[in-house]
Amino acid sequence: PPTRIRPVWAMEAVPPLYRVAGTGPQGDEDRLGVPDGPGAPLDELVGAYPNYNEEEEERRYYRRKRLGVLKNVLAASAGAMLTYGVYLGLLQMQLILHYDETYREVKYGNMGLPDIDSKMLMGINVTPIAALLYTPVLIRFFGTKWMMFLAVGIYALFVSTNYWERYYTLVPSAVALGMAIVPLWASMGNYITRMAQKYYEYSHYKERDEQGPQQRPPRGSHAPYLLVFQAIFYSFFHLSFACAQLPMIYFLNHYLYDLNHTLFSVQSCGTNSQGILIGFNKTVLRTLPRSGNLIVVESVLMAVAFLAMLLVLGLCGAAYRPTEEIDLRSVGWGNIFQLPFKHVRDFRLRHLVPFFIYSGFEVLFACTGLALGYGVCSVGLERLAYLLVAYSLGASASSVLGLLGLWLPRPVPLVAGAGLHLLLTLGLFFWAPAPRGLQHMWILCVAAVLWGVGSGLNKTGLSTLLGILYEDKERQDFIFTIYHWWQAVAIFVVYLGSSLPMKAKLAVLLLTLVGAAASYLWMERKLQRGAVPRQPRIPRPQHKVRGYRYLEEDNSDESDAEGEHGGGGPGDGVEEEAPPAGLRPGPEPAGLSRRPCPYEQALGGDGPEE
Repeated sequence: PPTRIRPVWAMEAVPPLYRVAGTGPQGDEDRLGVPDGPGAPLDELVGAYPNYNEEEEERRYYRRKRLGVLKNVLAASAGAMLTYGVYLGLLQMQLILHYDETYREVKYGNMGLPDIDSKMLMGINVTPIAALLYTPVLIRFFGTKWMMFLAVGIYALFVSTNYWERYYTLVPSAVALGMAIVPLWASMGNYITRMAQKYYEYSHYKERDEQGPQQRPPRGSHAPYLLVFQAIFYSFFHLSFACAQLPMIYFLNHYLYDLNHTLFSVQSCGTNSQGILIGFNKTVLRTLPRSGNLIVVESVLMAVAFLAMLLVLGLCGAAYRPTEEIDLRSVGWGNIFQLPFKHVRDFRLRHLVPFFIYSGFEVLFACTGLALGYGVCSVGLERLAYLLVAYSLGASASSVLGLLGLWLPRPVPLVAGAGLHLLLTLGLFFWAPAPRGLQHMWILCVAAVLWGVGSGLNKTGLSTLLGILYEDKERQDFIFTIYHWWQAVAIFVVYLGSSLPMKAKLAVLLLTLVGAAASYLWMERKLQRGAVPRQPRIPRPQHKVRGYRYLEEDNSDESDAEGEHGGGGPGDGVEEEAPPAGLRPGPEPAGLSRRPCPYEQALGGDGPEE
């Protein structure tokens, strides 16, 4: 049907659907009393909140940032504690079970379990020797946080292989674990140092705004926060030795013979002993544990290892901003490979190498020489767990005591730990406890606690010192890689010399300790005299052209319409003004005939500097 056209007078009589601002019978004010019309105050409608306090909001923002940093430090510390607690506890229980002849014959027959265990220990101790070649590359490739996560995952893989103990499961997982030891510790040290630097930035954000974002903070400004964070980390980590004894205390001790059986053929202990527990009985289990009980214990350990992975994955934030991660890996993979070796030019690192080696010696001596050669040889295998718990608590408490470095001179914690170890080593050199003598238990516990105090001061002091001496974020992963690689070399040397007499081990330990302390004090003396260390130059980042961050002529973020019509460059139909005759470009020199890289474009440059 044809459309009916309404007359004009009928259309004018229809009231408007929407009111017109400032006109009509509705009035000039709405229900809230805000004036309407052209004179309405626009700021009250779309402006800032009237009670908004910019300084207060900024303060709250940076407080949340600082709490996030604390959360990262606690999560990384708890993850390291759980990871090493599971690893050491499982390894200790596994070696004790596999040592028993009856257990091997009943459960595994002629599978050659001692040979498998020896190859497994070889994989754990020998593989880290090659870590200096690949650790910096892996950390720069994956990033600090993801390297920590992957390394913790490899530890969890080692735990999982104990459900099916065979050569093709235990040995490859042990080799993988050996490859992950140095990357884990290098990324952990780098992570804690970066958290201290971030905490300083978030605590002094006003000074940073005044100085400008490109201005670096004063040298050593993050040192107090670094000392606190390293004390927190190592106080958590050293508790892993106590956590590792829980399977021993609550499960395996119920199956062990007493010391009269296991130490029946042992003739000498302490400084008179040779190797590791010569004459120790080949049967240490009164009854064999049920397979179901072993599976339950291993399942609990696997769950804890998985929890450590979740802590690192879910609660640990990134150590660097995404742009910083790109810059760190853009210096070139060849340079990343070479820089750990080039840092040997720095006299500070050369002077600290003996301390790195001693740091590996002393922790292995606590777990093998002191705990086995003096402890188990005298008071029996069933009291091994209590000696290691004493060592763990002493080391954890002394890590907290490392906070005294906030008020004491820098060399005091390291020298105090070295002096304590020196006195203990001299005492152990002349002490040979009698086998099967429980009267020495309290002396061994005191010695374990004091050795733990020295270990805590050693580890906390060394990591803090490296974070203070090398606070450039471009160098930290290289420095911590060198530190923990030398530790791994020392552990390998201890593994090779496990059959030496105890006096030879103590002599090597004593000489290394004296040399490390003298070398460190010499380094501090040279720094006080104003000696300038020779550090290798970090190459300038060379960014790739393609990417969301560095865009050149090939703009991957532009739309099709922009590419066709909105380019504005040569060939887009836009006329270009010819430059004056005096400014026309001539032939470029042969060495500078290239277009500027994106980094130079971001700085406003036109090419390489002349």
